[in-house]
Amino acid sequence: MEAPADGVLIGEAVVLETRPASFASRMLAGLLDLLVLGVLAIAGLIVIGELATDASAPAYGIALLVVLLVGVPTTVETLSRGRSLGKLAVGTRVVRDDGGPVRFRQAFVRALVGVVEIWATVGSIALIVSLCNAQGKRAGDYLAGTYVLRVRGGPALAPLPPVPPALVAWVRTADVARLPDGLALAARQFLGRAARMAPASRARVGTDLAARVERFVAPGPPWGTPPEAFLTAVLAERREREHSAAARAAQTQRELAARVVRLPFEVPDPRR
Repeated sequence: MEAPADGVLIGEAVVLETRPASFASRMLAGLLDLLVLGVLAIAGLIVIGELATDASAPAYGIALLVVLLVGVPTTVETLSRGRSLGKLAVGTRVVRDDGGPVRFRQAFVRALVGVVEIWATVGSIALIVSLCNAQGKRAGDYLAGTYVLRVRGGPALAPLPPVPPALVAWVRTADVARLPDGLALAARQFLGRAARMAPASRARVGTDLAARVERFVAPGPPWGTPPEAFLTAVLAERREREHSAAARAAQTQRELAARVVRLPFEVPDPRR
């Protein structure tokens, strides 16, 4: 499976080594998003001026405010998987605490809390809270379980090696369940950092991760398999299986698309 252009987490934690976005980049992204909201607000006010009467104008105004402050941010972050126009411009993204993409619930909570901590207090609460933690989280991030990270400018993890030859026969027939995102991410990052770790820490962390991952694999690896070899085999096999599944799904979509443009009973379309 290929990593996305801005890759954060795909398949079994095929990720870029990322770090939380700086305060300056978050502020710049926020200003750019504010500019976009300003343009939308002007357009909305023009429409309200054309449609609303004196009696209905306040209701239209409140609806516009809700759409701009909650509806637009929620929709954009959900559909773009955490990237507004401002974040796209500065190379940042909102992700869950486990590194996965945000969904509607997280985006909605962030936007709803933002009404108070950003708009009602002119950003003072968000500023104070974000400066008090290493990940730069604001209150909305704490409640939603998210944070903003950089997806440009960080070094990439080395590509995951193939399945160790001694484990090929075992892992090809093993039942490998989907790993929780947090565990897959931890295992993938450990493999990328293992060579730089102290031997004692490397052995301890590797053994712990292998024991946790083994609960999702049946049957277990051959006796005496090193923890790092086991983790590499599992992640590599999951990568290959997801790649194959994605290829099959793409082929199915192409076949369905080809059938859709045909006339009934598969009579050749004379226009083609």
